[in-house]
Amino acid sequence: MKRTQWSSRDLEQIREHGLSEQVVEEQVAVFEKGAPYAELERPCTVGDGIKRLGDEDLDEYIRAFEKAVSRRQAVKFVPASGAATRMFKALLQIAHSHSSVEYAEICAKGQKEGGAYAEACSFMDQVQQFAFYADLAQKMGKDGLDAAELCKQGDFTQIFEYLLTDKGLDYASTPKGLILFHKYPDGARTAFEEHLVEAAAYAKDQDSKCRLHFTVSPEHRAGFEALLRARRRDYEQAYTAAYDVGFSRQSPATDTIAVDMENRPFRDSDGGLVFRPGGHGALIDNLNVLDADLVFIKNIDNVVPDRLKNETYRWKKALAGYLVKLEKQIRRFQEQLAGDSARNSDLDEAAEFVEDQLGVRLPDYFRNASSDRKKAFLTDRLHRPLRVCGMVPSTGEPGGGPFWVKDKEGGASIQIVESAQIDPDSPRQQEIAKALTHFNPVDIVASLRDANNRPFDLHRYVDDQAVFISVKSKDGRELKALEHPGLWNGAMAGWNTVFVEVPLITFNPVKTVNDLLRREHQG
Repeated sequence: MKRTQWSSRDLEQIREHGLSEQVVEEQVAVFEKGAPYAELERPCTVGDGIKRLGDEDLDEYIRAFEKAVSRRQAVKFVPASGAATRMFKALLQIAHSHSSVEYAEICAKGQKEGGAYAEACSFMDQVQQFAFYADLAQKMGKDGLDAAELCKQGDFTQIFEYLLTDKGLDYASTPKGLILFHKYPDGARTAFEEHLVEAAAYAKDQDSKCRLHFTVSPEHRAGFEALLRARRRDYEQAYTAAYDVGFSRQSPATDTIAVDMENRPFRDSDGGLVFRPGGHGALIDNLNVLDADLVFIKNIDNVVPDRLKNETYRWKKALAGYLVKLEKQIRRFQEQLAGDSARNSDLDEAAEFVEDQLGVRLPDYFRNASSDRKKAFLTDRLHRPLRVCGMVPSTGEPGGGPFWVKDKEGGASIQIVESAQIDPDSPRQQEIAKALTHFNPVDIVASLRDANNRPFDLHRYVDDQAVFISVKSKDGRELKALEHPGLWNGAMAGWNTVFVEVPLITFNPVKTVNDLLRREHQG
């Protein structure tokens, strides 16, 4: 590894980020070496890595969860740092490239060119259907503008301006969690508020305490806290809950240095180093210090209005009940393997459980290994954080999915793998990727404590090699960016993992503003 000559200013920048020279050197070395690809063996399918629950199973696991939840310290963990810029990408593109936004012109181009013009046309056609329209019209009304009349005239210039900039709602710079998603007779709710409502259905203990934790950007935290203060009492009364809501930020010490296309440190126009956020995998730090033993993990934008929530609740409880069942089985095998009294039959039974229930194919050496070596492997394999992950039938959306992934010892395990982790130049690997039947919706229930109620050190189970390298741009120049192993990818690679098929109705993300026009997000 060739060393970089850092200036005193460079070293100061590195220290300001809470990093060390050695860590930054190691990051540069990753760029030079390149990120390794996962070695896919086959996609997970129902019966081969993915479990399908029948109606009786569903009811059984829901009862198991409801019996256990009052004794557990459950927390709903929601990554919510991102701004909604991508949600409004098409509208921003139109607003920046046109001095006036006229309905007829934009829709005519939409018919010919599609893309951003078509998206903007759909937005304009149904603008009054959005939950935020009333607030938008009110903001404009204070400045003497009639939003409804402007819509009739086909003049959307000021509507776009008041929606996207700080002249009005400033939604292009607002975090997704604070955007109004759904309309109700008594007012509209943000995605953040929908998570409060959801959590009251399955993350409430015997004292009615309902714990949630959101990871937010420092500049947006005050907005979340203000909304919580304004609406907490309403939701506590409506759902008989006492909310305990925590917030944390992604630590600057998880930032990574950017390099140019020659793998040299990228410098801005002032000659300073450029650091970038290390991706959602950095949130393993936030999860690691969470005071909880049962954690529900879900993205900020995957929420639905009340009329569809019951199905979400059923499956969330079922996933948690399945986890409770697995925990009991794991504890039994741990007790059998403890001490010197474990028999060969105990080892065989534990090995069968690890393979059949935890999605781990034993390494090549295991069959002929000594009893002591088998016991050591199985003891280590059982003593890990546990997660049960919902998987929805694939609809062709880009993103991660469930695969059997080979390891260095000849074994394999089920993992969530992103498309960026799959070798684009390998026909065989791409063939496996195309055969994927299910998609990762980030619907996870996790157990973070061991049999003695001690928290696991989650850093021990991260695959440090499962990093992402992507090409970005700054000041008109290309750069390479490095992301830590993804939170539900490499950051959880060493966990015990189970995949369960869940219905597509439980997955309703909002990636663009027009997704809010889908039937699932309308009242």
